[in-house]
Amino acid sequence: MPDLFESIGSPSKPRAYRALVGGSWIDAADGEVLPIFSPVDGSLVGAVPALGEAEVRRAVDAAADAQPAWADLTLDQRASALLRAADLVDRNADRFTSLLATEIAKPRKDAQEEISRTAALIRFFADEGRLACGALLFGDGFRGYSKDKIAMVYREPVGVVLAITPFNYPLAIPASKVAPALIAGNTVVVKPATQGVISALHMAELFRQAGVPAGVLNIVTGASSKIGDGLVGHPRVSLVAFTGSTDVGRRVAQAAGTIPLQMELSGKDAAIVLADADVALAAREIVASAFAYAGQRCPAVKLVLAVGDIADVLIGSMVTLVARLVVGDPRQDGVDVPPLISDAAADRVQLFLEDAVRRGAKVVCGGERNGRFVQPTILDGVTEEMQVASEELLGPVLPVMRVPDVRAALHMANGSRYGLQCSVFSRNIDRAMYIARQLQVGTVQINGRPTRGPDHFPSHGVKESGMGSLGANHSILAMTRARTIVLNLRDQHP
Repeated sequence: MPDLFESIGSPSKPRAYRALVGGSWIDAADGEVLPIFSPVDGSLVGAVPALGEAEVRRAVDAAADAQPAWADLTLDQRASALLRAADLVDRNADRFTSLLATEIAKPRKDAQEEISRTAALIRFFADEGRLACGALLFGDGFRGYSKDKIAMVYREPVGVVLAITPFNYPLAIPASKVAPALIAGNTVVVKPATQGVISALHMAELFRQAGVPAGVLNIVTGASSKIGDGLVGHPRVSLVAFTGSTDVGRRVAQAAGTIPLQMELSGKDAAIVLADADVALAAREIVASAFAYAGQRCPAVKLVLAVGDIADVLIGSMVTLVARLVVGDPRQDGVDVPPLISDAAADRVQLFLEDAVRRGAKVVCGGERNGRFVQPTILDGVTEEMQVASEELLGPVLPVMRVPDVRAALHMANGSRYGLQCSVFSRNIDRAMYIARQLQVGTVQINGRPTRGPDHFPSHGVKESGMGSLGANHSILAMTRARTIVLNLRDQHP
């Protein structure tokens, strides 16, 4: 049986992958490559082309040239291509599971969840796009006008969408940008993070095999420092959809100038646990959120604000759950906490831990590091001046801050420069709703963990956590613009 992904690789170099530009798989003009090593054991996963500015300009031009014909297809034709791609993702779940475990050290159960979610995302956008419609407005709704003036307002694609995506969800996050862009009639250039790009290239091949025409979907590879500004500042890019850190997002925004942006940035998601909370529920949700994929996710509990005297029993419950977590090779079944994505990431976690302990925090459990593996760690006695209390740390470290009352919890949560999500745990729904209305974040979860989903729910950050809304209808709206045609009828009354 032929390998569906044979065309991605270079026939002359084993495990050398190519970029997708204008419907063709290409190498860098100068032959330069970026090697990609597994975070698990340092083995070589493969290499991708280190494209230059001329090649990424070619990708954007290919997308812009292909866009009118793609937009001219019917909604049903575009939706059918997306549905075929989703079916192919499902059929290749085993291939993607192994690839995610090796390339980004994602535990198998988490990889399987991402693959299933990716296929569901593509299908949902295909269906949602079929329902996209505009509005019909009559002039007599405004004083002084009659029904003889009619406005037809419909949505049209913006053009070329540049999608810049991170390492932690190399299938789901690109899909959450590619699918709404394509169903709306746009074409796309994707610049994935280098770690995770091989998975993204495999998914792009499935879109190609599903019948997405040449140039409609392009995947460029290479160092962001070399090609990033040329991509973001390209005059034929119509919108930049970025997911990543706030610091990188700020640089993207500066390079974009007046190009519209859809930004999903960093978070410091707090869990406020009130004295009347269901402790077992709160502990279960917090631990599952804080340590999944070693905490390398934006929507994850990154700070616990224990109100009143609940801290001791809450910490005890969380320690019991943490003791059951399995740290190890994500390619093996049953592993919960994998190694971090890089040595630099593990170094940063260690620095934050050392800073917290030096300033008086107590390591309740964990705290040990072995290379890129960091044991799931709970810190008690965390105070505001510690880095771990205010800065986003993508690692398996859960800081707990004891606060005397709700006012202090709100002060700490709202004092953050981030505003992605927060959780509130309480049996008193009226009180939880009051707190939710006071929190300066995009989403508040009551008696549940922060999460990016269900994917038709709107997701948005405030302050330094984002710009614009994501979610099925919201993303399609962001990737289209309104076009109004006014029909002026003549008076033909008998």
